[in-house]
Amino acid sequence: MRTRRLPLTLALAGALMLTAACGGGSGDGASPSAGASGSGASGEMTSIKVGVLPIVDTAAIWLGKDKGIFEQHGLDVTLEVAQGGAAVVPAVVAGEYQFGFSNVTSLIVAASKGLPLQIVAPGNFSTGDTKADIGAVVTKSDSGITSPADLAGKTVAVNTLNNIGTVTVSEVVEQAGGDPSTIKFVEMGFPDMPAALSSGRVDAAWVLEPFLTIAKNQGATVVTSNFAEVDPKMQIAAYFTTKQYAQTEPDTTKAFTDAMTESLDYAEAHPDEARAILSTYTEIDPEVQKAMTMPKFSSQTNTDSLQQMADLALKYKVVDKKVDTAELLP
Repeated sequence: MRTRRLPLTLALAGALMLTAACGGGSGDGASPSAGASGSGASGEMTSIKVGVLPIVDTAAIWLGKDKGIFEQHGLDVTLEVAQGGAAVVPAVVAGEYQFGFSNVTSLIVAASKGLPLQIVAPGNFSTGDTKADIGAVVTKSDSGITSPADLAGKTVAVNTLNNIGTVTVSEVVEQAGGDPSTIKFVEMGFPDMPAALSSGRVDAAWVLEPFLTIAKNQGATVVTSNFAEVDPKMQIAAYFTTKQYAQTEPDTTKAFTDAMTESLDYAEAHPDEARAILSTYTEIDPEVQKAMTMPKFSSQTNTDSLQQMADLALKYKVVDKKVDTAELLP
């Protein structure tokens, strides 16, 4: 399996590239790069690069590549492992990758800034089970925090400010009768959250798998499964490209969508294989990998969920104007 890590310089330049892309308007950076060549219709393999993260959520694409699904659709895929989600969108816009993976809130934010992106396949979904989802807010067992409403006025750790975590946590707090505007969100990496929770630096932490299972193994208790409680069918992430690439390379775009459709359906139908593939691209402890909750995979985009997330992004001031998510779809 070919993978290549995103150069640090590109990751560091991500914010500048994103700003430049918002103001440029020419779209030149979105044109096909030398990394994409050939045509599946001719029988030749088309080489593409896909920006992904080494996380549980991307198991379907890794499994699809391992099973040869992309090759069956005429695609020679290199999975580019980015050092952080913030680097993927600008890298796709700049033509470094032809496709990328992102949570939907980041795509909504990008769309609000004028970036011409197009979703080409779903990424992953909430399980819909409030007792066993891939993300949750956890706290110490003796914290006195027993419901989402109790998070009002508390310090809550999230991995990224003004994104899918803060939006969904705020919403469940409001639904429970609390005032989300009083939450103090602090940004820190998932691996640092258990220690911050134990030391009292934060009152609660929003964590995703495998860190959710790790936190529970260390004695943390779940306050709310925010994804499942906001929407049991929530679409969390998606694969995307630029509108220009989709228009100029329709055959490759369709081949990628078709391959992802098969990969997502295969991952959902073969959960043991989806779980097992994690050991090929992550460093999750084997016991944690065995015990943790896997996301739901589906090849069907949930358009209602996308619009709900856009509306919540506006409600909680993550974007400054309404985003019609139909503009992100083909």
